[in-house]
Amino acid sequence: MEKTWLNNYPSGVPADIDPEHYSSLLDIYEQSIVKFSDKPAYINMGKSITFAELGEYADHFAAYLQNTLGVKKGDAVAVMMPNLLQYPVALLGIHRAGGVVVNVNPLYTPRELEHQLIDSNAKTIVIVSNFACTLDKILAKTPVENVILTNMGDMLGAKGFVVDFVVKYVKKMVPAFSLPNAIRFKDVLNQGKDLTLKPVQLTGDDLAFLQYTGGTTGVSKGAMLTHRNMVANLEQVSALLGPCLDEGKDTIVTALPLYHIFALTANCLLFLKYGGTNLLITNPRDMPGFVKELSKYKFTAISGVNTLFNGLLNTPGFSELDFSSLKLSIGGGMAVQRAVAERWLEATKCDLLEGYGLTECAPVVSFVPYTIGKYTGSIGVPAPSTDIRLMSDEGEDVAIGEAGELWVKGPQVMKGYLGRPEDTAHVMHGDWFATGDIAKLDEQGLLYIVDRKKDMILVSGFNVFPNEIEDIAVTHEGILECAAVGIPNEASGEVVKLFVVKKDQSLTEQDVIAHCRERLTGYKVPKVIEFRDELPKSNVGKILRRLLKD
Repeated sequence: MEKTWLNNYPSGVPADIDPEHYSSLLDIYEQSIVKFSDKPAYINMGKSITFAELGEYADHFAAYLQNTLGVKKGDAVAVMMPNLLQYPVALLGIHRAGGVVVNVNPLYTPRELEHQLIDSNAKTIVIVSNFACTLDKILAKTPVENVILTNMGDMLGAKGFVVDFVVKYVKKMVPAFSLPNAIRFKDVLNQGKDLTLKPVQLTGDDLAFLQYTGGTTGVSKGAMLTHRNMVANLEQVSALLGPCLDEGKDTIVTALPLYHIFALTANCLLFLKYGGTNLLITNPRDMPGFVKELSKYKFTAISGVNTLFNGLLNTPGFSELDFSSLKLSIGGGMAVQRAVAERWLEATKCDLLEGYGLTECAPVVSFVPYTIGKYTGSIGVPAPSTDIRLMSDEGEDVAIGEAGELWVKGPQVMKGYLGRPEDTAHVMHGDWFATGDIAKLDEQGLLYIVDRKKDMILVSGFNVFPNEIEDIAVTHEGILECAAVGIPNEASGEVVKLFVVKKDQSLTEQDVIAHCRERLTGYKVPKVIEFRDELPKSNVGKILRRLLKD
């Protein structure tokens, strides 16, 4: 079954988009900066910058990259920070200099950061001081030659000094580090003012992002997303949400990290294209602080994962907020639970619309169009210019109503994984990308995710791959063998459970968790340990995780 859309594809949504509508993301940046010059583009901790200011700062940043650091077209530049005003400045600056943005999760352990910097061959990194200690530990083993260091308050004006003092000395959120050759972000902007930026010609074929994702081998892989991929996905999302967006007037709450592909496309880039304002939330885990920040603005849109919406609904003061302007709530990254969607509608009078995407698809594959305008439990319809197939294990198309692996073809599908032809060949079948997710299509043309084909665990919208957990766990000398599975969790959707066969009988649950915590990002650390005498295996000795999960 291969379909772009069905006969009852929502009215008002075009069947196709033009992925060449803009030659590159630079086109979108330049047009918006001129068209919406005096409007606020990003707000963070009470400080806003206009589109014109964003363009100016990005120019200075790009000029410094080009002239002082020697960044050339196609060079990878890593960005490791939470949601701060510095992020869009660095993003636009890197692209204006012709570079490729490598988004890095600030919560990475030294091991994870080292792998990504080596794999991407990034010679420059922009990093917030809170996480500089991680870089300090592995810098010498990476290709990085230039470190641009920023403090959280660097773009907050006079308030920034207070923020930095509190972050460093009161909350003690900046562990000690030594990066003597680091360049200060503020100095980069100041020096870049006096340098001339040489315009770079970018085409749709040029890389825009190296967006890292997990893999079934447990090795993080760099999905190569071109400017055409990103432009196409923005045009696709625009087609689905167009009736709802009001140029130059919308404000979207951006609590998901911009280094994650969901917020990068749906918030950072889409609302930049439409002249909207991104309200950047630096620490959404501080729910009372998050709600207090929301009380200051009349926001029109919000995106998030199920756990974020659920957390807000359970935070005192949220239900008293002014939702009179809210017209768009976007759920993705993990399944939106019906109970949460119903409570959200009751509290905000705004339906929670769900979509589906993957890093490799820039990310949007399908979405419940604004014209349907209600939670359905489905992931909506394929985006315009997107073909889908649902495939059986035998490689045959399945019938409507039957479950099969979701394959996707469209202009948003990545170029491949950087330097990994075998991994690319495993998921790409000609122009078709095999998602590894099991889905079905109903008679109305709505898609539903049934299950994940592989044993991937989804924790708060982040992919966690069992092989990576197991590879780390078995480095403990007291562990003979282990297997990781996901188990349901109200707060995060799933958490990691680790089944362990002991080598050392004195091994405890706390020993295993402490060992993993030192080597893995927090959401990957097993929360439940179960000791077993043996693990179920196939006739070739492969551990059968599915039996453990069942």
